[in-house]
Amino acid sequence: MPTTPADDIYTISELATEFAITLRSIRFYENQGLLTPQRRGTQRIFSRQDRARLKLILRGKRLGFSLTDINELFTLYDTRHNSVQNLQAMLNTIHNRQVKLQQQQADINILMMELNAAERRCIKQLQQQTETEQAT
Repeated sequence: MPTTPADDIYTISELATEFAITLRSIRFYENQGLLTPQRRGTQRIFSRQDRARLKLILRGKRLGFSLTDINELFTLYDTRHNSVQNLQAMLNTIHNRQVKLQQQQADINILMMELNAAERRCIKQLQQQTETEQAT
């Protein structure tokens, strides 16, 4: 890990270790155009921005964003001259993802209630069987 602001460069191995992912995963994100490290000979040199983008990629993946979604958000975010059309497209993407996440959250809540009920039934049945075995 870099220790001073002047050292805000990272090797692929440092990033892989920090985020507990494989070198292959980082290379894949690079091939997809999501990361753009500098090259020093054959060595990839990642900037603080690359590190932040990798962190966002991994967070987006955990939240169910596809790499296409993530790339679209990066493209819209990186556009220096955000036109009304680009901003509207970004808002639409965000809104669509919010709707999907709200549905997933509702589904998770229902599943948790069902699992809690199943757990209570199992505990009750286990207690009944234990009491029956102790009585005999």
